[in-house]
Amino acid sequence: QVQVVESGGGLVQPGGSLRLSCAASGSVLSINDMGWYRQAPGKKRELVASVTRGGSTNYAESAKGRFTISRDNAKNTQYLQMNTLKPEDTGDYYCYAEWSRGFNFGTSWGQGIQVTVSS
Repeated sequence: QVQVVESGGGLVQPGGSLRLSCAASGSVLSINDMGWYRQAPGKKRELVASVTRGGSTNYAESAKGRFTISRDNAKNTQYLQMNTLKPEDTGDYYCYAEWSRGFNFGTSWGQGIQVTVSS
């Protein structure tokens, strides 16, 4: 099993910054893609950003230029630096980690962490 734990959410004013962290742990050989989804109130969950094991990144249009995703493979940890936050960034952020062990593979999700952008 792979456990995924998020941290770093909270309340921030518009224009402010937050850094989310996500650590994956468990008896696996490899953590492959990692990323973040966001679910705003009354909306579907959407991909915010993702990063491959090799460091290639992908961002939602709304995140480009403001958010930066990165990871530390040695620690199986990823980070989402969010700058110039807007009220529409408010939502529950879910971290995921795609893992593999031999012929087994899967995706583990965190419990979600709340981000509120409000004055």
